Amino acid sequence: MYQWLKRLFAKSDEDPQPPTVPQAPSPQPAAPPPAAALSPALEGGPDFEQKDLVNSAFQHWLFALPEGDSLDTTAPENRVLQELGVAAKSGHNAADMLRRMPGVIPQLLQSLRSDNFAGADIARKISNDLVLVGSVLRLANAAIQNSGEPTTITSVEHAVIVIGQEGLRQLITTVAFRPIIDLNSGYYTKLMAPRIWDQSEKSAIACRMLAPEFGVAPFEAFLAGLVLNAGLLTALRVMDSTSNVPGVLGSSMFRARMAHEARAISAGIAEAWRFPPAITQAIREQGDVRKGSALSPMARVLVLGDYLAKIRMLAAQGELNDSENNLFHGLPLGAMPCYAALI
Repeated sequence: MYQWLKRLFAKSDEDPQPPTVPQAPSPQPAAPPPAAALSPALEGGPDFEQKDLVNSAFQHWLFALPEGDSLDTTAPENRVLQELGVAAKSGHNAADMLRRMPGVIPQLLQSLRSDNFAGADIARKISNDLVLVGSVLRLANAAIQNSGEPTTITSVEHAVIVIGQEGLRQLITTVAFRPIIDLNSGYYTKLMAPRIWDQSEKSAIACRMLAPEFGVAPFEAFLAGLVLNAGLLTALRVMDSTSNVPGVLGSSMFRARMAHEARAISAGIAEAWRFPPAITQAIREQGDVRKGSALSPMARVLVLGDYLAKIRMLAAQGELNDSENNLFHGLPLGAMPCYAALI
């Protein structure tokens, strides 16, 4: 999958054009330093206490848990963890559960390789996919709201003009990766899947914005943000097949062990899709943050993008006050403009 996307995006990587969707500017260093010579500012990131606070709040909201935690895992939780452990050893099987590649998407990305793409032709192709229609209209209306325009965009043709070529490339790539979520399935999928995917999209955008500051390829960082939580999405099916009762799954030990297995599953999916080794390595390194180990540049981008996306979602839901607890203390220069751009 990665090589397929890389070929389609090759032209835009050689001659990048700025996106037309209004967003806060990201820092653009003239020449990123080599990884071994990163300055202390670039090495900055959330410390363990910051990450623990945000991750704990996010998990409670994700599972819709009441106050208080059960420490020990239950028999149903152990069954889930056992199945996830098996899935973690077979990334190809997990990848097959998530793959979504609508027929119209390859055609769209092929058309978008040209700098002189035909807006009417793009709009016609988008109109053949209802998921894309909704996504394009939402993104275009979010863009004009930020610019102060009083009107509402209702046509795909108008939306294509507002979003522009680079905005469409990013949007369509995201939709290509978006798993089909059956909201008529079990309790945990209905509750958690939309929340997980929303956080993944925000994380991918954050990673792409932060990438230049860390000397990382923006497109690879974007893909890393999208695939980081793929393991959690596969876990939902296992959870639903084990229990459909709220509160049965979600003890603190279960959440910690599930996060560990989900990371391994995500790394396996990245390998199955033949993503660059730097992405797979960065996903695996997320478990080393607690140990204080040195992280690769891609892993640092992923840590920070994931962190900022979680804060943005929790703040929007009233689950966390982003002006308290020094959540942004010690972060790199690009963190605040990036956070402001996440909507």
